[in-house]
Amino acid sequence: MRQKKNKFYITTPIYYVNASPHIGHSYTNIAADTLARAMRHSLGEKITGEKVWFLTGSDEHGQKIQRAADEAKMSPQEFVDKVVVQFKALWGELGISNNDFIRTTEERHRRTVERVLSILFARGDIYRSQYEGLYCTPCETFWLESQAAGQICPECKRPVEKIAETSYFFRMSAYQQRLIDHLKASPRFVEPRIRYNEVFSFLTMNTLTDLCISRPKGRLSWGIPLPFDPDHVTYVWFDALINYISAVGTFGEDDQYRSSWWNPETEIVQLIGKDIVRHHAVYWPIMLMALGINLPDTIVAHGWWMIGEDKMSKSRGNAVSPSAVVEKFGIDVYRYFLLRDVPFGTDGNFSEEALVRRFNGDLANDLGNLVYRTLTMVEKYFQGVVPPAGIPAGRAAEIYEKLRLLPGAVSERLSCDGDFNFSAALEKIWEVIAYANKYVEETKPWNLAKENKTEELKSFIRLLVDVIRAASAELEPFMPATAASIKEQLGADTVRKGKPLFPRII
Repeated sequence: MRQKKNKFYITTPIYYVNASPHIGHSYTNIAADTLARAMRHSLGEKITGEKVWFLTGSDEHGQKIQRAADEAKMSPQEFVDKVVVQFKALWGELGISNNDFIRTTEERHRRTVERVLSILFARGDIYRSQYEGLYCTPCETFWLESQAAGQICPECKRPVEKIAETSYFFRMSAYQQRLIDHLKASPRFVEPRIRYNEVFSFLTMNTLTDLCISRPKGRLSWGIPLPFDPDHVTYVWFDALINYISAVGTFGEDDQYRSSWWNPETEIVQLIGKDIVRHHAVYWPIMLMALGINLPDTIVAHGWWMIGEDKMSKSRGNAVSPSAVVEKFGIDVYRYFLLRDVPFGTDGNFSEEALVRRFNGDLANDLGNLVYRTLTMVEKYFQGVVPPAGIPAGRAAEIYEKLRLLPGAVSERLSCDGDFNFSAALEKIWEVIAYANKYVEETKPWNLAKENKTEELKSFIRLLVDVIRAASAELEPFMPATAASIKEQLGADTVRKGKPLFPRII
């Protein structure tokens, strides 16, 4: 178990704005938002940015953007300005509590990228050479002949094109053993374990080639020019990865990086999709090593959302609009389904049928039913006033013990040691909800009322109220609007019952 730090910096990938956002994009940001909210609660702060910093943003350079802008008959800048609005609007719609949103076309980012390039060029970690290879435009990636069998990209399965040109290269090969040593010393550096094993196997079974980090302006003009050769622009991935530090710090005149967030005293967690693990777990740490900057604590790679047997994507034409789902089912239902239905790290299959099952089962039957009937009993038996706590015994004492242990159980599963397992954390909350619902059926409070067992009824009702309060407190990072609604209905001493939280979908 790692030592807990008193500051927390979480990042999402910066999303490529060549098309509108889909469920896959929102999944990462909802997960990051949940962790950020949980850490704010744990470290005792609101969204002030004193102890927790949450960064997201947009990746706006590269050939795909250039081509999409050309097709739209717009300049690249006009094109990205238009699309990035959709991403920002979606994050607002989903209640994403990011502290910052960085765009790679911003001046603060451009300056940092230029500084990084200048430092590495001066140190000899960037050099000029001839390149010939197979290039996949959709992935913005070069491949060896052995990797792209039949001249098909191994990632996106689309044709690659052969390119020969003079470019600049980053000496990744010089840092291979150092990265292997870091992985050996830090077994939680990449999560889940299957992704760690992939990265470790890749590094130990292959010899790293140096990374081509530039494109001639004659072939691609939309990018950040190299400060030492303005006829070349920066490879989009080299440019994009630097956003994680360009957003939170600067280089001094002595080339030392200074940041209040990216430093060894802050726990740094980076959430990504499994398709960009190599970029983040190989390219990125080597770039940081070359710059003399500390590495992140954990890189967490989640799985894909599938439609049937296919990965959800715009290019496949099967992307689902998050806004459409939210409009039909609500923000918190959408958040809950994405975080609960599959363990973080594995692939999930999205369908409205699966979402409705979760809605009717977990939200309507379990949580919604417990809240509504508890508040109804407080109104019916105690005129809306929450009764005082009694002395718990038997089953009641067992449930109170579960409530005592609940915050730790949820927190553990949202940490590196718990594999950032959102689904397992929610399951812990639902275990307590299920115990309370079962306790209602066993106790039959209506019989206590008939038999005038007032003190027993008071203790029973108070236990249910305490369960709901504890569960809603732990639910806040996952379902903030629902937690706020429960808190409002329960009040401090007097309940204000509203409509059922989750009326069943028939």
